[in-house]
Amino acid sequence: MTAYAVGDLQGCHAEFVELLERLSFRPGRDELWLAGDLVNRGPASLECLREIMALGNSARPVLGNHDLHLLAVARGNGRIKPHDTLQAVLAADDREAMLDWLQSRPLVVCQGDTLMCHAGLLPSWGQAQAAALADEVHSLLVSESAGEFLAQMYGNDPDRWDESLQGTNRHRVIVNTLTRMRFIDAEGRLSFAAKQGLDSAPAGYRPWFQYPRCDDIRILFGHWAALSGTTPGSQVRAEALDTGCVWGGSLTAINLESGERISVPAGGSAFKH
Repeated sequence: MTAYAVGDLQGCHAEFVELLERLSFRPGRDELWLAGDLVNRGPASLECLREIMALGNSARPVLGNHDLHLLAVARGNGRIKPHDTLQAVLAADDREAMLDWLQSRPLVVCQGDTLMCHAGLLPSWGQAQAAALADEVHSLLVSESAGEFLAQMYGNDPDRWDESLQGTNRHRVIVNTLTRMRFIDAEGRLSFAAKQGLDSAPAGYRPWFQYPRCDDIRILFGHWAALSGTTPGSQVRAEALDTGCVWGGSLTAINLESGERISVPAGGSAFKH
């Protein structure tokens, strides 16, 4: 069995299929970790969801901010944004089955000392704590209160984790950390003002992976296409998976055992590095 981790698909179905072919991926034998943002911005979100669902238990995706946005639009009174490409999913005959499946996905996947989430991990959160906090949100998403939660999920405040937070504020910070975080300050305060490369950091803020941790876990994350799969100045074992396929970059898989990266550029033709 070979396990791979793949960066943000964002509706890039043709590249996803080619990448699976290049990996000689076999459901039932191999395992595929997917770093979230399965949908949106790209041309084939519907096909991506169907492809992943067909892999059964061999696929282990986490939820990204675009996946949660789809759920909020479908089930939480969220609004379609000008650049969204979610209409085919929302109009599909099998939309409810897909949405049910997506809504039941976790925000964190762990195995051994490896953790994958969409955006990253606060330096103060250990692996067990991160998994427990993600489970809090997961429990909400599969509950009868899911629609209410999805309707209140959006927002940048509170901007800092505190164990004493309760209700919507607590769960919003968990979601924002695991699915939207890029830059934080020394006190763990999140900033959403900058979304580009490292030189766009607000004063007093750095990428979350440039702060040291008390453990040595391996953290796999997507979300940040501008990093091009790198983590400059990292103080932790963080591996960036999003190489910007939807923006004309590539779709990348990492062999979790060997560390080899295999990429398919937007438009096709795989290469190794």
